[in-house]
Amino acid sequence: MLTKFETKSNRVKGLSLHSKRPWILASLHSGVIQLWDYRMGTLIDRFDEHDGPVRGVHFHKSQPLFVSGGDDYKIKVWNYKLHRCLFTLLGHLDYIRTVQFHHEYPWIVSASDDQTIRIWNWQSRTCISVLTGHNHYVMCASFHPKEDLVVSASLDQTVRVWDIGALRKKTVSPADDILRLSQMNTDLFGGVDAVVKYVLEGHDRGVNWAAFHPTLPLIVSGADDRQVKMWRMNDTKAWEVDTLRGHMNNVSCVMFHAKQDIIVSNSEDKSIRIWDVTKRTGVQTFRREHDRFWILASHPEMNLLAAGHDSGMIVFKLERERPAFSISGDSMFYAKDRFLRFYEFPTQKDTQVIPIRRPGSTSLNQGPRTLSYSPTENAVLLCSDVDGGSYELYVVPKDSMGRGDSMQEAKRGTGGSAVFVARNRFAVLDKSNNQVLVKNLKNEIIKKSSIPIAADAIFYAGTGNLLCRAEDRVVIFDLQQRIVLGDLQTPFVKYIVWSNDMESVALLSKHAIVIASKRLVHQCTLHETIRVKSGAWDDNGVFIYTTLNHIKYCLPNGDSGIIRTLDVPIYITKVSGNNIFCLDRDGKNKVIVIDATEYIFKLSLIKKKYDNVMSMIRNSQLCGQAMIAYLQQKGFPEVALHFVKDEKTRFNLALESGNIQIAVASAKEIDEKDHWYRLGVEALRQGNTGIVEYAYQKTKNFERLSFLYLITGYMEKLSKMLKIAEVKNDVMGQFHNALYLGDVRERVKILENAGHLPLAYITASVHGLEDVAERLSTELGDNVPALPEGKVPSLLMPPAPILCGGSPDEDEEAADADWGEELDMVDVDDLQNGDIEAVLEDGEVPEENDGEGGWDLERIWSFLLRQILQRLLSMPEFFVAPTLGMPVHQIWIQRSSLAAEHAAAGNFDTAMRLLSRQLGIRNFAPLKPMFLDLHTGSHSFLRAFASSPVLSLAVERGWSESASPNVRGPPALVFNSSQLEEKLKAAYKATTTGKFTEALRLFLGILHTIPLIVVESRREVDEVKELVVIVKEYVLGLQMELKRKEIKDNPVRQQELAAYFTHCNLQTPHLRLALQNAMTVCFRAKNLSTAANFARRLLETNPMNENQAKMARQVLQAAEKNLKDVSQLNYDFRNPFVVCGATYVPIYQGQKYVSCPYCSSRFVPSQDGQLCTVCDLAVVGADASGLLCSPSQIK
Repeated sequence: MLTKFETKSNRVKGLSLHSKRPWILASLHSGVIQLWDYRMGTLIDRFDEHDGPVRGVHFHKSQPLFVSGGDDYKIKVWNYKLHRCLFTLLGHLDYIRTVQFHHEYPWIVSASDDQTIRIWNWQSRTCISVLTGHNHYVMCASFHPKEDLVVSASLDQTVRVWDIGALRKKTVSPADDILRLSQMNTDLFGGVDAVVKYVLEGHDRGVNWAAFHPTLPLIVSGADDRQVKMWRMNDTKAWEVDTLRGHMNNVSCVMFHAKQDIIVSNSEDKSIRIWDVTKRTGVQTFRREHDRFWILASHPEMNLLAAGHDSGMIVFKLERERPAFSISGDSMFYAKDRFLRFYEFPTQKDTQVIPIRRPGSTSLNQGPRTLSYSPTENAVLLCSDVDGGSYELYVVPKDSMGRGDSMQEAKRGTGGSAVFVARNRFAVLDKSNNQVLVKNLKNEIIKKSSIPIAADAIFYAGTGNLLCRAEDRVVIFDLQQRIVLGDLQTPFVKYIVWSNDMESVALLSKHAIVIASKRLVHQCTLHETIRVKSGAWDDNGVFIYTTLNHIKYCLPNGDSGIIRTLDVPIYITKVSGNNIFCLDRDGKNKVIVIDATEYIFKLSLIKKKYDNVMSMIRNSQLCGQAMIAYLQQKGFPEVALHFVKDEKTRFNLALESGNIQIAVASAKEIDEKDHWYRLGVEALRQGNTGIVEYAYQKTKNFERLSFLYLITGYMEKLSKMLKIAEVKNDVMGQFHNALYLGDVRERVKILENAGHLPLAYITASVHGLEDVAERLSTELGDNVPALPEGKVPSLLMPPAPILCGGSPDEDEEAADADWGEELDMVDVDDLQNGDIEAVLEDGEVPEENDGEGGWDLERIWSFLLRQILQRLLSMPEFFVAPTLGMPVHQIWIQRSSLAAEHAAAGNFDTAMRLLSRQLGIRNFAPLKPMFLDLHTGSHSFLRAFASSPVLSLAVERGWSESASPNVRGPPALVFNSSQLEEKLKAAYKATTTGKFTEALRLFLGILHTIPLIVVESRREVDEVKELVVIVKEYVLGLQMELKRKEIKDNPVRQQELAAYFTHCNLQTPHLRLALQNAMTVCFRAKNLSTAANFARRLLETNPMNENQAKMARQVLQAAEKNLKDVSQLNYDFRNPFVVCGATYVPIYQGQKYVSCPYCSSRFVPSQDGQLCTVCDLAVVGADASGLLCSPSQIK
């Protein structure tokens, strides 16, 4: 059984697989109907209008409908697109067991515990026939896939076949009055539309299920007598053919397989059994440990089955459908049915070569799994799972090519894998001895080589080399030199595909693709949410691969994309130009034409072939948001500009690529304030003050414009800004501009006009304007403010400009010599009063200025902007700042699910969320210094210049000079397993010497460090998990011992804690010390029986210290005279127990407890939801997925 999908839920009573989409309906005993996508493994929808268990459910073949029947006596028809029930059919008087749509007519058949079968018209929403005859519950009823028949099974121990031909004729031809009358009386008298054709009797108990064969006149049934029976029928009669025995409990469901000559049955004995129809024997049995099976369903078109059980359902296949094939140049050998076939790619000619299996030898999963071909010897190796793994060697005669009739005996042998490694040599994996046997074409062993890892499969890796696969790694092994040429940690690899030049290899896992060099130097890893099925390299070095429903590509840098979708899975054999050659699940060769433009374009970008890029831009239709986003992400926004017509998108891309000219042009077309503002920000970043000025002018951002003139030293323009602020009556703007100019008289004037006479007086006095100060003093009278004494005033003047606006000499040399003059605003004094009245619109000129000059702001702005724009467009291009790449810490976060690596990247929030989800940790205070250490330790810091910020450089784990600069490794971590080992030794030593406080600090330090440890292999993961258990025992024991020492006035509690300490899982020397301590405490308290128990346990450890042994014997001798305890202890050494980590009381076997999800310490139920007192990190009883500390755990 190949499990494809599995769910956990209430008992599943009904199942139905959709004919086109990867969907399955599951009706539950709880009354809920679930709709699952079994490819993606996601719950799409749930429907819960039924009251009570739903026992039957079925998809319509072509409409977006499904029907359900439940214990509420209701049949409901649902539309899954509308997510609701369309209508309810009422008529049954008891539980409804099964429902099914007819494949052609608008009918539904239902079976019920009211001993009837009803046929409904779901379009007219009426019952059109009631089939009566069973005298007990009707457990199932179903239509024949082609004929006008219905089969039903009942607890009355019979299977009935009903003829509904009359019903079909009545549906097809309009009914006359007599037929209408007959239809009206159907419900009362049963009607004559359906008649019993056969009654099949033979079961000794109630029959639970009966089903038709899809093509043959056969019926299969399963019953409570634990038997599966097969029946044959003809036009006149039906009879029992055979009985299949093997189930140990009631048979729940049984059916014929649609594509193979097998019967599938399941039972309450917790098993699914496969039976051979021709031989009528059991072929295979699949068992579950705790769950009874209730229902089976098969896919209408694909080789998929589903089974519902007590705690969910499984979707599975019985056999692998991937054809075994091997490519050699422009041809391919592949196995189909019982023959070896030969296919030529250029001519697409397919020929049968030789038979490869004896007729009648078919059984489950016994077909060829892999195929290896030697072109020089024309020899083929076929590997299969027969006899636990075996191979067959065929040497194909040249003259038999194309005839396919020559039968020859194969040379056979046992071995997990077999591949050719040279012209006339092949290697066979001997798993039991972990070695490779090299054999010749006579099947004779030439050489034996031990391999360096516990491999479970071998693949070809060039002449004389093998790629050996273990569970979490692959190595390339040289058979001649017997050395490892390359080693790579990977998820479990299912298939490997070498590039045409053997320089690159793709390692295909269930949900990942790893691309590596011929020496297994990692290049990139690609993760998929659904299963990866196959792949091949094209002529450009791009890896083309398929998932269950897509053809995709993977570029050398790890970028991927979708080429097209698939209706059914295919297995790619070769990629040539725009043609993909593939095999489908039936072993048929197909050619799929694809459009390779997108990935060729991206490849040209990566390889910097810009002439090809521009040619493809001009000649192909590549535009689209996905392509633009890709170009932006990869740092080519300037290339994306060629694709875009939309001005807003062009503006964004131009800003990103630093192309100010295009940004200005787009901003002019858009003419929105936000875009001008963003243009100004980018221009300021580039130091292009002309564009900045132009953008600020367009947005009329006077404050920013004034400050720009200040830092660039344009004092004349700053004075014009002062006059603009005066015209707009903007007092603060006037004051700021006067401040920037250093014009003290203007500042005094502004303060005076604004009514701030004291401030005006102080400003005039401080800056030495005596005449103005005297005039203001007179106006203030007695309110003249006093100036502070002893203070030396200083003149507040504008700073020197940080960017010069250009010298006169440079302006004279420029092509447009009056740049500065054109930027100057027109002289206000030249405007006449009449002009002011004509051009000022919003009444912005104050009344007191009526007699003075004003100016036409709109006309000035328009004139000024035109001059600036002309000047800018004539200037040479400025430096384009490079686009920022993705920070390394962001790459670390995207690629990892390990909390330590997120902490190292500085993303403490996600690290804490991961630890909370994986280990239930809530108290992060003890982890704070470790988070900071991880982050600091994974970065190096460089100071470039005094004026520039410190540069942060990421430090990668396992970095080497040969690594690709485009591939980022995981972060270097300051904590490792060797440090923990050193801490553990130190903690053991402190425990031995009695420094319990120090030992407890060290053990807690280990517990707090383990969540932030990263190891490589599964073996190390197991060691880390074992270390958690060891350290937890010591922490609990030491906490109890320190608590005992604090207690002075309670000798009973002292004895209990000393006793509990001896039941912690300690190293033998420490256990002896704990036993000696407990023995001494109890002996002094006159609890001689308990003390004697500790003495015996101490002697059983064979203490090396003679004093310990002597003391134990003395205590035992003294206690045997009077085996009594003075005080009663809460301690029973005969009953196994663990100690609660919070209350320090025993939890005996069979008592309820809750545990810490991280350290697994146990607690009494009242501690549920509290912080674990042992590790001081996790919440007791919290749900958690478990410790994740290695990339090898992420499959």
